[in-house]
Amino acid sequence: MSSTRTDSRTKVAIIGSGNIGTDLMIKVLRLSERLEIAAMAGIDPDSDGLARARRLKVATTHEGVEGLVKMDEFADVRYVFDATSAGAHRHHDEVLRPLGRTLIDLTPAALGPYVVPPVNGDAHLDAPNVNMVTCGGQATIPIVAAVNAVTPVHYGEIVASIASRSAGPGTRANIDEFTETTSNAIEQVGGAARGKAIIVLNPAEPPLIMRDTVHCLVGGACDEAAVTASVEEMVGRVQAYVPGYRLKQKVQFEHVGADDPSPSSRLRSNRRDPIHTLVPSDMGAPVKVSVYLEVEGAAHYLPAYAGNLDIMTSAALRTAERLAAHHATEAAK
Repeated sequence: MSSTRTDSRTKVAIIGSGNIGTDLMIKVLRLSERLEIAAMAGIDPDSDGLARARRLKVATTHEGVEGLVKMDEFADVRYVFDATSAGAHRHHDEVLRPLGRTLIDLTPAALGPYVVPPVNGDAHLDAPNVNMVTCGGQATIPIVAAVNAVTPVHYGEIVASIASRSAGPGTRANIDEFTETTSNAIEQVGGAARGKAIIVLNPAEPPLIMRDTVHCLVGGACDEAAVTASVEEMVGRVQAYVPGYRLKQKVQFEHVGADDPSPSSRLRSNRRDPIHTLVPSDMGAPVKVSVYLEVEGAAHYLPAYAGNLDIMTSAALRTAERLAAHHATEAAK
């Protein structure tokens, strides 16, 4: 693997030398034709990520964002990926935004607008800070949007099940932010009138790859063939940058009664939240559209079962490359 890049590539830096930051660094080095990794910043001088970066001839600092802005390499950096935590990102934004750098936020901090590449990848190309939602959001919001493109989604609910081993300290510390950010993005990006997100840390050994379930409540007169075609087309768009993203089975349609329990009620011992509380009162009997997915990682740095982390780094890379293409076009005008 070589880190040699031409001067025409847009330079980027990564804050966070853990699993996500390290996988992202390797993706930039191996896959990107537009980006050059100029620096990696962490806070643990003995982290594997910083050690790998040094071996790959990438400049490093273990003094965090303060150390990054002091580096000579920082002068040429256009985009900064933040692969730390929601709390830390707020500080990083305060430091970097006044310096004119665009932040691509892989935490659930959500200071900037949500970006899910196949859904709204061109919507916020000039924003100073864009948020990549969450791993569950990147996997499931494209499906909600695909259903909503055919028929209005009155309620969208996702369940993201990831291997416990793939949930690092940052993920575990941000569980509340995960559910809130993903739920908001189901509505704002996916288009659902109401959204709900659930994350499950699966302790199974050997670890299982990421599984995602998407439930959408729509009107009873929906065109099932059109919904299926829209979902399958969207899966192909995600596969363009996450090859391990796939449907586990055909799209499912179920006519449900107004007093049936909501999808997530079946995960609990009680049976609260009947469906009539989730859809307009005059809608009649809705249809539940269910889509079952799995995400296998590319194993650039992380194990293949960590598809939850792989889809985040892949989406962030896709977003940075789209930003670089846009800014290059603007500069050429």
